[in-house]
Amino acid sequence: MRFASCSHAGRSFAAAIDGDRAIPLTGIGELGAVTPSSLLADPALDHTRSVPLAEVTLRPVIPRPGKIICVGLNYLDHVGETGRQLPEYPVLFTKFVETLTGPRDPIVLPSESAQVDYEGEMAVVIGRAGRRIAAEDATRHIAGYTIANDVTMRDYQYKTHQWLQGKVWEASTPLGPWLVTPDEVGDAQALDISLTLNGEVLQRASTEQLMFDVPTLVSRVSELVTLMPGDVILTGTPGGVGYRRDPQVFLSPGDNVVVEISGLGRLVNPVVAEP
Repeated sequence: MRFASCSHAGRSFAAAIDGDRAIPLTGIGELGAVTPSSLLADPALDHTRSVPLAEVTLRPVIPRPGKIICVGLNYLDHVGETGRQLPEYPVLFTKFVETLTGPRDPIVLPSESAQVDYEGEMAVVIGRAGRRIAAEDATRHIAGYTIANDVTMRDYQYKTHQWLQGKVWEASTPLGPWLVTPDEVGDAQALDISLTLNGEVLQRASTEQLMFDVPTLVSRVSELVTLMPGDVILTGTPGGVGYRRDPQVFLSPGDNVVVEISGLGRLVNPVVAEP
């Protein structure tokens, strides 16, 4: 199944997506902590309040995750273009809830940064709590998969050897459009991922190229902290980021960025200047 966090006519609700209709989950305002895998497996749907999908506003698919944990340098070609050594342990960093924005919302270029870059990624949503999860058990803890664009302010990222200041700008990370459950995705380690900028393909890869696969990431992160329903893990971006191109490519007002992953849908975000 596919699920989304929506708003319509002043009302926010979690919905199952059935064709061109958004069917509200009874009594559920958004996907996240209150929608574990057990609920999504057999959700109570309010068909009387079904809304045409074209009429709803899609919010970040998990609007308020308890944790957003991101992985850097997880595709071999991206490690190569950065000139860094191959990591022996996942490169982890975090984002804030305020960083998220909707899957159709504009990417707003902050006036302070002149190097705003794109990073298409697959994201994992946790559906069952767990600590020190064995890799072979990890899929039992996954509610589903979605798409992210880890938009990065490179001139801020490289001000220090820590990355936080380049990664957590408010309303800079589109997430969605759907939460797609594992039974519908099938093999999450064999999904095609691409990013196009104004129609030109700048990133193209397969999730089978992840150096640390999804079960490994869930296992490693859960060594550190209990993963809870609604937590989100961004799994890393392939090669082709703008900062490493020659000449470099950064986002400009009027651009259109599309991240697509087979079976998961498309993020489509225009780029605008900060008012």
